[in-house]
Amino acid sequence: MNTQTISTQPFADQKPGTSGLRKSVPTFQQPNYLANFIQSIFDSLDGYQGQTLVLGGDGRYYNREAVQLILKMAAANGWGRVKVGHHGILSTPATSCVIRKYKAFGGIILSASHNPGGPNGDFGVKYNIENGGPAPEKVTEAIFARTKEITEYKLLDAPDVDIDTLGESKLGGMVVEVIDSVADYQELMESLFDFDRIRALLTNGSFRLCVDAMHAVTGPYAHAIFEQQLGAPAGTVRSGTPLEDFGGGHPDPNLTYAHDLVEIMFKEDAPDFGAAFDGDGDRNMILGRNFFVNPSDSLALLAANAHLVPGYKDGLAGVARSMPTSAAADRVAQRLGIGCYETPTGWKFFGNLLDAGKATLCGEESFGTGSNHIREKDGIWAVLFWLNILAVRQQPVEQIVREHWQMFGRNFYSRHDYEEVASDRAKALVDHVQAQMPTLPGKTFGSYTVEYADNFSYTDPVDGSVSQNQGIRIGFTDGSRLILRLSGTGTKGATLRLYLESYEPNIAKHTLDPQVALGDLIAIAEEIAQIKEYTGMDKPTVIT
Repeated sequence: MNTQTISTQPFADQKPGTSGLRKSVPTFQQPNYLANFIQSIFDSLDGYQGQTLVLGGDGRYYNREAVQLILKMAAANGWGRVKVGHHGILSTPATSCVIRKYKAFGGIILSASHNPGGPNGDFGVKYNIENGGPAPEKVTEAIFARTKEITEYKLLDAPDVDIDTLGESKLGGMVVEVIDSVADYQELMESLFDFDRIRALLTNGSFRLCVDAMHAVTGPYAHAIFEQQLGAPAGTVRSGTPLEDFGGGHPDPNLTYAHDLVEIMFKEDAPDFGAAFDGDGDRNMILGRNFFVNPSDSLALLAANAHLVPGYKDGLAGVARSMPTSAAADRVAQRLGIGCYETPTGWKFFGNLLDAGKATLCGEESFGTGSNHIREKDGIWAVLFWLNILAVRQQPVEQIVREHWQMFGRNFYSRHDYEEVASDRAKALVDHVQAQMPTLPGKTFGSYTVEYADNFSYTDPVDGSVSQNQGIRIGFTDGSRLILRLSGTGTKGATLRLYLESYEPNIAKHTLDPQVALGDLIAIAEEIAQIKEYTGMDKPTVIT
């Protein structure tokens, strides 16, 4: 086996976003495109020779080919061992778990998360550091700088590795270890949750669970944990076989794209609890019978009930949420007397808080929740947390949520996504709003008066690093907010996200539909941002 040094030229479009490099599959299939980026990752790291790398993906189209290329490049670049998921599959939470358990140097995750798959779908590559979390900006910036000057990459001239058989083999001087994709992660879940109590709930004959893996990576995990380990009946897990194109679906667990589950959960004879996961297993949607749990509320509810769960019974150090996530968790943190941190969007910003022991639970409004057990958001974990709470409280989901609102008040909240907006139009909209910002404070819109208007800036309380321009915020004197952001996770045009939030302490109004309760704010957002004019769209693509 010979190590080849292959000449190449830089690509101009390899800047990682909030979750690594995401492009269409045909883009990644260009000669040298993936190799350039992988070599740029390796070239940006110090001291990895002889160390362990974790590798896996969500099973989407091009996953297996990418795994083989990365294995041969890792061997040529001097890695000592690669732990690769069985069949090349490893969920994002499980990758973080394996990195941390075996003290690996880092990991490469092959996924475009909730983006569609297939030959013309999306693909992605993300590097995670030794704490198991996404690479921080200083690392991704170094990788991007290297992509702009790369002239060659190293590749071992060798046959493909058998990634369908568990066990070890040699690739040049490197050990390739094909690991059970589920085992280490399942062991971690058993250490956090009361599996006996959850098993009793799932096998009592009156409680029904429905889990939709959306033909994405969580299928093997859901089958192993919910059906085999916890005793839920066969068929509890829907769409549980990972497919390269996710069965033609869009693996984004929200009310629009997980419509099959939503229909089941809103029928007259609906199950008691439903959940869906995204492409790589880090996002979750929670549903009760005829009831949707907003992700912002879910974070707040987990924090308020954490003492019921074995892994968190001794209390929380703090709670962290992304800036666009509602302030519902803030109210719980205040009641508990613990810290609450507001960060930019992107799970990497939670890493320092978790490592420093400042936060225990973290959440984003984009259907991601997690804790200090790993350094990624975690869909299966969130469902187990909910099931543990349900097993202890013996109440329906809706009752638990409504009692929470009675205690803390309700943060009416919604996100409107305008997908695949022409990039120039999206930028023009943002420029239009920013031009107004100096004149907005003090201005009145109906019964709302603007208190502040800014572009969110975050100073990390651990390392002092500053992240600017993280989203436009317009806050009103009653605590309501409008937030506008351009998402960094899509691959076509721009996704404009409008976030709306209004606090309501009056219990009599808690049954309002969020779109009705937020109607005035929606109208104000249109007046300020002229969304219809700039996007050319009459309504959002997705409302959550």
